[in-house]
Amino acid sequence: MTRRTALSFTLVLTLLLGAFEARAEGLLASVDRSRVNSGETVELTLESNDVTLFGKPDLTPLQAQFEVRGTRQVNQLTSLSGDNRAITRWIITLLPRTTGSVVIPALQLGDVQSQPISLQVLQSESRNDSAPLEPVFIDASLDQDSVYVQAQAVLTLHIYHSVSLYDDSSLTPLQISDARVEQLGEPRTYEKVINGVRHGVIETRYAIFPQHSGVLQIPALTFSATLADAANSQNPAPLGLKPGKLMHVSSAQMPLTVRAKPAEYPADAPWLPARSLSLGESWSPEPEQSQVGESLTRSLVLKAEGLSGSQLPPLPVTEANGLRSYPDQPQLSSQVSDRGLIGSREDSQALVPNRSGAIELPAVEVVWWNTHEDHLERSSLPARTLQVANNPSLVVDTPAGATPADGTANDGSLWAWKLSTLIFACTTLLGFGLWWRARWQPAILRAAQTGPSPRTLLDDLKRACLANDPQATRQALDAWARQQPETLADMAARFVPLSDALDGLNGALYSETGQYWQGEELWRAIRTIPIAERVQDPVADTSSLPPLYPK
Repeated sequence: MTRRTALSFTLVLTLLLGAFEARAEGLLASVDRSRVNSGETVELTLESNDVTLFGKPDLTPLQAQFEVRGTRQVNQLTSLSGDNRAITRWIITLLPRTTGSVVIPALQLGDVQSQPISLQVLQSESRNDSAPLEPVFIDASLDQDSVYVQAQAVLTLHIYHSVSLYDDSSLTPLQISDARVEQLGEPRTYEKVINGVRHGVIETRYAIFPQHSGVLQIPALTFSATLADAANSQNPAPLGLKPGKLMHVSSAQMPLTVRAKPAEYPADAPWLPARSLSLGESWSPEPEQSQVGESLTRSLVLKAEGLSGSQLPPLPVTEANGLRSYPDQPQLSSQVSDRGLIGSREDSQALVPNRSGAIELPAVEVVWWNTHEDHLERSSLPARTLQVANNPSLVVDTPAGATPADGTANDGSLWAWKLSTLIFACTTLLGFGLWWRARWQPAILRAAQTGPSPRTLLDDLKRACLANDPQATRQALDAWARQQPETLADMAARFVPLSDALDGLNGALYSETGQYWQGEELWRAIRTIPIAERVQDPVADTSSLPPLYPK
């Protein structure tokens, strides 16, 4: 295959893949819920943003397993930053004919096709045909009869009505003194056939988290609605019910058994009752690229099914020899699923290596109680080793007079020693002569400096500290430290206040709290360094001059 043929084949393949993706995204299918009971309807939504699509989808493939109860079309035009976008939705109400796993087939509209969707149809409890049903009634149920303390119990309310109602319906809020209650999303509406009669259904779900063990009483909830004119309705109002009449129906009060924390649960671990739990981590950048002095961000993510994000405890802070750690604010969130809440917690921290080589990070472990299988579990991240490389930008110059590492000095050359001795003797005599001449001079002239004076550098450092600017303070501090007889690290090791102030400055540089940093503590530490560990203070009393005639 020639190069031109290969390029042509690649171009054609790319175009075909692009066309396939366009076809797949041209008609997007979704359902309002993936689990339904037999006799209940489900809403299938087909959505397209292609303005060239006209007509209605072909619903013939649905007739084998579903009864199409109704269809409606919704057109929506949105404008964002001057860009107009048209969206067309076809909402189809379906009633499954069978139970079990049912697949909603792909539907065709023009040249585009939707994707198939799996639907789980559960067998609902059969009712006694002879038992009369009220025109409006409430069916309340719990997903389980007993739960552990602070674990989740899901309360589901189904409000059935065989008569037409106005849109002024309301439900009293669920309030329990010994439990925390969260509503799971907005109420859902659909239809269900009971004893051959079509009923409208309003479904509302709550997540209940008991705070004490014992028996928790779930109070009755009252539903209120106004009866609409049902003269033209398929299901007319029963005798005694007139349009405009306000109806009130209440659910039954239900007990919930709350179990205490198991005795085998560790006493020093936070109580985490969840249906499932996962622990993961992410790095930015990748830890294999770590260098001395460069920040790494490690994020630990904890997800638990059956708990909210606010119930998840803080994850262990990464601590290791050779790392500085700067934690960030945690990110908490909760998502609604078919089984209740899924809580998520993300703890991020900046890690700054201060030495090269291998740095061992300890394992991270979370202890929790599996409420689905009723036993203790431990989820963990294994220990890992960071290989930290030297940072070329932080390598310091070799001090003058240091011995070369290769040891290339020629110790056996006698003439080199003689020459160096002669040069040393000459420079000694020259220096003595200059000193003797300067002794009889009227005054000592100070040599002009080629760079910034120590006083100028200290003034720059003072201004940066008092301005609370961590970046400018870091630059001024490095410039001032280069003119000191010792390194900044040596001074910090001997003077604890300076070490604490430097930790605060590094924390402001490597985290999001830099805007709250106060530099007065660092400036006070610089001013109070013992005189033996820094050069003479240039801002001290400058009236003290050397004697006119040194001895």
